[in-house]
Amino acid sequence: TPPPSEPDAKASVDKEPVDDEAVEWVWPVRGELLYRFGDAGRLKGIGIGGKAGQPVAAAANGKVVYSGSGLRGYGNLVIVKHNETYLSVYAHNQSVMVKEGDMVKRNQKIAEMGDTGAARVGLHFEVRRFGKPVDPLGTLPQALDPRP
Repeated sequence: TPPPSEPDAKASVDKEPVDDEAVEWVWPVRGELLYRFGDAGRLKGIGIGGKAGQPVAAAANGKVVYSGSGLRGYGNLVIVKHNETYLSVYAHNQSVMVKEGDMVKRNQKIAEMGDTGAARVGLHFEVRRFGKPVDPLGTLPQALDPRP
């Protein structure tokens, strides 16, 4: 009787390790920076101004884990899970082009800018690391920073 076979060690070695810190971010929209992350913990993201209907893009590849208007204060909302570490949040959209479970690519249109649940047209954008808000300006590429 041959000995029980062992798991193929080579198969596990050939797999690339997943680096959950390595996300290739892009700006979801271009526009005026309306407000910054912080304000004594009150602002969990940044606000980027623009025009109603302006395309909102996924800031990185991922899976849509929420698409709807059930979270008070966020209006029409999309949440994308990028990996086990990061989520991104896109709030106050006029309309949403994706549904829960959709896989999205970086720069793919996922929504149109609006003012649902907000005082003016703009995108509220958050990056969450292990569920905790972090400053998106620290993750987004500075070369495309819309700040004046």
